[in-house]
Amino acid sequence: MKETINNLKFVWKYAKKEKKRLILYVFLELISFIINIIMPILSAQIIVNLTSNSYYQLAMIAIVIFLINCFSNFGNFIAKRTYQRSFRSILIDIQTDIGKEILSLDNKTLENNGSGVFIQRISNDGMKLSEAIGWLTTLLTDILKNIGVFIAIYVVNMYFFLFELLTFIVIKIINHHRIKIQKNIDKKIRETQEKSISFVGETVRGARDIKMLNSEENFVNKIKNFIIDVNQTKYDWSDNNRRHMSLTRFSNNLCDLCEILLLIILIKYNGLAVASAIVLFNYSNKTRGFSNILDNFTNFLQEFNLSALRVREIMNSEKFTKETFGTKHLKGVKGNFEFKNVIFSYGKNNVLNDLSFKVNANETVAFVGKSGVGKTTIFSLLCKMYDGYEGKITIDGVDIQELDKDSIRGNITIVSQDPYIFNLSIKDNLKLVCKNLTDKQMKEACKMACLDEFIESLPDKYDTIVGEGGVTLSGGQKQRLAIARAFVQKTEIILFDEATSALDNETQHEIAKAIDNLKKDYTILIIAHRLSTIKNANRILFIEDGKVKKEGTHEELLTTCKSYKELYESEIEK
Repeated sequence: MKETINNLKFVWKYAKKEKKRLILYVFLELISFIINIIMPILSAQIIVNLTSNSYYQLAMIAIVIFLINCFSNFGNFIAKRTYQRSFRSILIDIQTDIGKEILSLDNKTLENNGSGVFIQRISNDGMKLSEAIGWLTTLLTDILKNIGVFIAIYVVNMYFFLFELLTFIVIKIINHHRIKIQKNIDKKIRETQEKSISFVGETVRGARDIKMLNSEENFVNKIKNFIIDVNQTKYDWSDNNRRHMSLTRFSNNLCDLCEILLLIILIKYNGLAVASAIVLFNYSNKTRGFSNILDNFTNFLQEFNLSALRVREIMNSEKFTKETFGTKHLKGVKGNFEFKNVIFSYGKNNVLNDLSFKVNANETVAFVGKSGVGKTTIFSLLCKMYDGYEGKITIDGVDIQELDKDSIRGNITIVSQDPYIFNLSIKDNLKLVCKNLTDKQMKEACKMACLDEFIESLPDKYDTIVGEGGVTLSGGQKQRLAIARAFVQKTEIILFDEATSALDNETQHEIAKAIDNLKKDYTILIIAHRLSTIKNANRILFIEDGKVKKEGTHEELLTTCKSYKELYESEIEK
């Protein structure tokens, strides 16, 4: 119970701004409660007047029932509309906050959990939380309605009241057993769905590679196994539900028989009027419905608590670790930074070993070395994508552990080897990093990235949708769009991580010229396997065994670093 109260408090902070609408909803439901009590009495009067040939009274009662039903239908329409507006507002706020929290998780947490984990929690679990307030208000009004029904039954006949109370308890026990079993099954369903959605998402994103590997059958079999697991757990849930519902239906049918027999006995031996018997029989259906309402709510409450646990895990738990930043804010970042004796590892083996180097503002520095020596890791640590390193990293002399997020990522742009392009138009992909981007700025950035001619050749030009992951673009076009995105962002520090690897020689030459144009005003770091693209860098750092082995200009390294010379000569031979 304590857990439920805490979870409801958590949801209430989203529902507070909808308080007026929720009060109106409850008020309209209370009116429905009054109508719920009156209608069985009026319905009984119809039968009484019909059997006694009192047609005028019968007509009057029919008109009253019609008017009450019209009022009830209108009130129900307003109530449902009010609730839907509240629900929509609460849902938007909850799902937005979950999305915000997901984006604040650290990289290791995101990498260790499939996308299905987060998709399920932002969609299904967010939905369950937003439904909670509506369910609670509905339950409160239904409880009031049915308490009124039980009181009315007690006033008419105590014996029938005791029978209905016993019936209610028996059906409640049956359904309680059903819900208890379904709790564990429901948890298993969500876990299997998360794994299934994650794998299907990966399959769609990697469809091109799967086809090239001729592995469609293997992936289809894997998807089939996930589908079997999901459907088996759903079948277990449905099978349990079917068995208990059959038992409940049998109990209801038996109760109906017993009710009729009891009413016959009460009419014959207790002097119960026929009209009163009709009222009691009509009320009995409502008490049976109350049992279902409570059971459905118990089932919902169990799902709600599970959803709240899963959402709150993302928002505040050790299982999902958040990124942490300092509070110090840098104004007017110059672009100086330094690594001092940095040691870092992804697992047991160190990627960086006592790495130290310094980069000055407006300097262009290149990082060279074999794959796996830690070049990309340097960029990731500079952007504070990972913590858990030893040593110190500074921007303009300030430790990045002390800086706020905007001081770091608001001043650094990274263009990666395999940039992610979103399933939006070219224009919207660029506006993601600058919402006030003008058409002139957008076209200038694309021109600098040597992408403008290609865009102008498209039927929809800048409004062209590029597909998930930029699937409609070639590798080179994706990288050029990512470079244009970096130009739009205009940060003090720009990192190019193999950003020209998918470009042809001519385009690569154009991009190199564009980067040269930025040298005067920006601190530029470049990782490149093609050493010809970094010959004009102010300095080149040769990384080996996780540390700087040699540094200097291209010409200096050709004479002082044998490994660098070998890399350069092997490239020329190709």
